[in-house]
Amino acid sequence: MDNSTAGVSYKKADASYFDKRGLSRYAGVWSLWALGVGAVISGHFSGWNFGFATGGWGGMLVAGMIIAVMYLGLTFSIAEMSPALPHTGAAYSFARTAMGPWGGFLTGLCENVEYVLTPAVIVTFITAYVNSILGLDPAYSPLLWILFYGVFLALNVFGLELSFKVTLVITLISLAVLVFFWISAIPNMDFSRWALNIGVGPDGSAIELPEGNGDWFPFGFSGVLATLPFAVWLFLAIEQLPLAAEESVDPKRDMPKGIILGIITLMISAFMIVLLNPSLPGVGAFHLGSALEPLLDGFKAIYGDSGVVILGLVALTGLIASFHTILYAQGRQIYSLSRAGYFPTALSVTHPAYKTPYVAMMAGAAVGLAVMLVIWFALGAEQGGTVIGAVLLNMAVFGAMFSYIMQAISFIILRKKLPNIERPFRSPLGIPGAALTIGIAVVTLIYQVQDPNFFKGVVWVVVWFAVAIAYFAIVGRHRLILSPEEEFAMGHKEAASLA
Repeated sequence: MDNSTAGVSYKKADASYFDKRGLSRYAGVWSLWALGVGAVISGHFSGWNFGFATGGWGGMLVAGMIIAVMYLGLTFSIAEMSPALPHTGAAYSFARTAMGPWGGFLTGLCENVEYVLTPAVIVTFITAYVNSILGLDPAYSPLLWILFYGVFLALNVFGLELSFKVTLVITLISLAVLVFFWISAIPNMDFSRWALNIGVGPDGSAIELPEGNGDWFPFGFSGVLATLPFAVWLFLAIEQLPLAAEESVDPKRDMPKGIILGIITLMISAFMIVLLNPSLPGVGAFHLGSALEPLLDGFKAIYGDSGVVILGLVALTGLIASFHTILYAQGRQIYSLSRAGYFPTALSVTHPAYKTPYVAMMAGAAVGLAVMLVIWFALGAEQGGTVIGAVLLNMAVFGAMFSYIMQAISFIILRKKLPNIERPFRSPLGIPGAALTIGIAVVTLIYQVQDPNFFKGVVWVVVWFAVAIAYFAIVGRHRLILSPEEEFAMGHKEAASLA
């Protein structure tokens, strides 16, 4: 079957093809909520705080509010699209229906960069914590990477029910740790003295004010804009939730609820951590502007160094929650593109007993690990660790921002092109909310470009895109399969042309 206008051709697979690629349904509202919140929660434990060095406390607050608006527009848009197009493909599925096979493939590539590289970044943070807590030699870090990947791949592979139960438990533990921190911090906070202890030096960089009581916006509005990329860490990866559509018991009812409950949870948590962590005596916004373990520093300020091992292990929970849940998303994202023929179809075979996409998960993990190991052994332990933490992080965020733009564009096109498809949930922000998401994402990308590590990362993203597009142009576009995403898109394209 040809689709000459898009330059692609399809074949209709027999029942045995899909039998080997079957998924099972388990997730309800709270499982979906945990999947979304768990993916993001590590960003409340570390990473977000570097924004104090570019915007001060007020700059971080306002940047967080702007990014929250971007994610509200995005999450309401996907809360509408996901139950209307309840397929594992998620972002690729939305863009495929809205913009055709090439639009779907490019959007899928953007998400692929995010979900393959983000676990690699998180596992380096986990390893750094473990090395610090246990006093291990960083030279052995690759062994810990392999160990963590192995353990959490196993938890994801050996049963959907097990995977979601682990997700729910570690997400609840992570939130409990944060709530415990908030309750502990409130009686000890001294906002004006510590949260406002950043000034501007003669060279325009941040300096510490010994007495605090500085400006809310020491770097002005430009500082707010420069802080946008750091504020992204407070919400990054909530958009993975629709990847669970075909494993949700009732995606048309539960998916919007899970997404909206997730973003509300994250907005509350983000505000509390931005307010309380820098307000603690001995911590302060200036120190957090370069701190690698901000939550651990906060716990130390309250409880001292005596329980540093226990506190460090407690602070690890958020990183582990995000690592586990994004490995889940990585597998489903690769699986969906493979099942439809965009990637080699062997990657979408599911486990015959557990019905999990184990080949896709292992392939994605192998690529992430391979990238890390090449960097590590090529540059050495110290420089390699820095590059993995900075460059791969920027590559992941770059892919995420472009996928947000493509998903928001897909939402607008679907509203205009397919106004009559069943929409169990409609975004209250509508097209203006999606347009706002696009605008904020573009501004955030512009400010990311000013980070020298960003350019290093973008070069490798472009290489990956070039290789993948070449494969699709030469091979993949002639081998597409009528998967659920493709059949939905083809059927509604015909309906739209007849209308």
